[in-house]
Amino acid sequence: MDASLHVRLDDTMKKTLQARAKGQHRTPGEQIRRYLEIAMIAEDNPDLPFSFIEGILEARAEVEAGLTEDLHWTVE
Repeated sequence: MDASLHVRLDDTMKKTLQARAKGQHRTPGEQIRRYLEIAMIAEDNPDLPFSFIEGILEARAEVEAGLTEDLHWTVE
């Protein structure tokens, strides 16, 4: 179940969020959810760089979309 949460943003932050959301083809709400997801992962894993976290999320999305192949390998 999705829940609503109201957050106040100053005008500069709101404009920045809207611009970045537009650039990523997301709604402002989707952009906020994306930022929260990344922030929570970063808080739980402070040693991981931002680019690594983004790569993990992108890879997970590719798996969910069925864009990956099983890797079969052996050690001789």
